[in-house]
Amino acid sequence: MGNHPARILVVEDEESMAEGLRLNLCEEGYRVKLAKDGKEAEKLFSEVDFDLVLLDIMLPYLDGFEVAQRIRSRAAQIPILFLTAVADHESLIQGLSLGGDDYLTKPFHLDELLLRVKGMLRRESWYRDSGRRPVFAFGVNRVDFNDMSCRHGERSFVLTDREAAVLRYFIEERGRIVSRSELLEQVWRVDPTTDTRTVDNFVARLRKFFESSPARPVHFLSSRGLGYRFVAPDLRILPSPGIPP
Repeated sequence: MGNHPARILVVEDEESMAEGLRLNLCEEGYRVKLAKDGKEAEKLFSEVDFDLVLLDIMLPYLDGFEVAQRIRSRAAQIPILFLTAVADHESLIQGLSLGGDDYLTKPFHLDELLLRVKGMLRRESWYRDSGRRPVFAFGVNRVDFNDMSCRHGERSFVLTDREAAVLRYFIEERGRIVSRSELLEQVWRVDPTTDTRTVDNFVARLRKFFESSPARPVHFLSSRGLGYRFVAPDLRILPSPGIPP
C-alpha cells in the first residue's frame, strides 16, 4: 500500500448496497471503485493496482468464483473477501478453495465488515514492507515469506496472504496444539465463536501444498476435539535473499 490510501474494489450488483459500501469505506479513508458485474470487475482489476477486493458471489456475466480465479491468476497475494447471500457450506468452501481469504454472509453488520477490511489490509502490509522476512525449510518444503514463493520438492507455488499468515502462526507455535478458535482470533482477528470450518479448509489447503500425501499428513496433524499441531523436527531458517549466510 505504501503511503497512499488503500484502494478497494467492490464488486456488487445490488446498486444500493454497492453505494452504501462505497460511502462507508470512503469515510474510513479508503479509495473505492465499484463494479456491477464480473466483466466490469475483471476490466477494472486489469487497470488499477488494488489492495483488496470485496466480491459478491452472485453476479451477472461472471460469478464471484470465476472472478476470484481470474484475479488469483494475476495477483497471488491480494486479499479477497467474499460477500454472499449464499450460506450453504459447500459454496463457502468453494469460494475459499478458489483463493478467497474470508467471507461475510449477508446481511452483515457494517462494523464487522470494516474490522475485517482493516485486519486484512494490516496483514497485507506485513508482506509488503521493506524489511526482510525469514525463509524456512522443513522436509522437502521451502517457504520464502518475502514474496510467499514456496517449493514442495520440484513443485513451485505462491501462497495467498491468508495462507501465509496461517502457516506463519503454525510455525511460530510449532509442536503445540492450536485450537480452531485461537486461529480465528489470532489470524483472522474475528470472534473465536465464529464457524470454525473456515480453519479446517485452510488447513486442508496447507496439507495440499506441503504434504506429500495430504490424506496422511506428517506436518499438519489433527488433534481430535482440540485443534491442529504443526510438526517439523527439521525446521530450519535459511538466509533471506540479499543477506549473506
